[in-house]
Amino acid sequence: MGRRAVLTLAALVIALGTTAAAVLIHDRGPRASEPPAGTSAPADRGEPDARRSRSVRAPGSPPGVLPLTGPLGARLVRRTQLRTRPGGRVIRALGRRTGYGSPRVLAVVGQRDGHLAVLTHYRGNSRPGWIPARSARLLREPYAMRADLSERELVVRREGRVVRRLAITVGGGATPTPTGRFAVTDALRLTSAGGPYGCCALALTGRQPNVPQGWTGGDRLAIHGTSNPASVGTAASSGCLRAREADIRWLLKRIPLGARLTIVS
Repeated sequence: MGRRAVLTLAALVIALGTTAAAVLIHDRGPRASEPPAGTSAPADRGEPDARRSRSVRAPGSPPGVLPLTGPLGARLVRRTQLRTRPGGRVIRALGRRTGYGSPRVLAVVGQRDGHLAVLTHYRGNSRPGWIPARSARLLREPYAMRADLSERELVVRREGRVVRRLAITVGGGATPTPTGRFAVTDALRLTSAGGPYGCCALALTGRQPNVPQGWTGGDRLAIHGTSNPASVGTAASSGCLRAREADIRWLLKRIPLGARLTIVS
């Protein structure tokens, strides 16, 4: 598409605070599908070189066959079905784009019988679903993150080497941050930078099982900024991970869709 487009989300559905609007700017490609009711999704955008994942393939193998080593993402190239296991019950159909309009890149955690085990927010936390390997293009995921709730620290690695450590706010009281394995689904820039989410957010596959009473904004988890930087390093959120603005901007520039996040207690 020749002109730049800005599309606004009506709600960022994650488990903290009040509704925030978000925008993503792109200069190529139309939307492949409409977003869920109540939201308007951004279309694809070009990613900076630092965030781009590369296509990979095992030597001599057809597309969709996993190489031997390294964390991988699976970018959907066609509409497909997510199942409980290869040949099992259908959980739902997956399009090439998320509800926010990002390319759908799923973290790969296994393979069997021509299928890939992937992380999505349509399964329970840490539980994979299965898609046909032929429905996706495999990507090398150079970045991985690990959040330590007791240390209140997020460690970012690139190709196994630590490249950044940052302090985070974690869930407290009756809304602790869930532990397990998760992945990034969307990278969002928020229109109201002074709002409770700060400038930016990385939406995750995780869900908050302990939604605060009276909260109607959904249960999705995210790493996002904050309007209260003094809270960073404490247990004060409703489950999401908060970071200072400089840190969340750094993450947004570099962390690709499908990157894994391990959260430990």
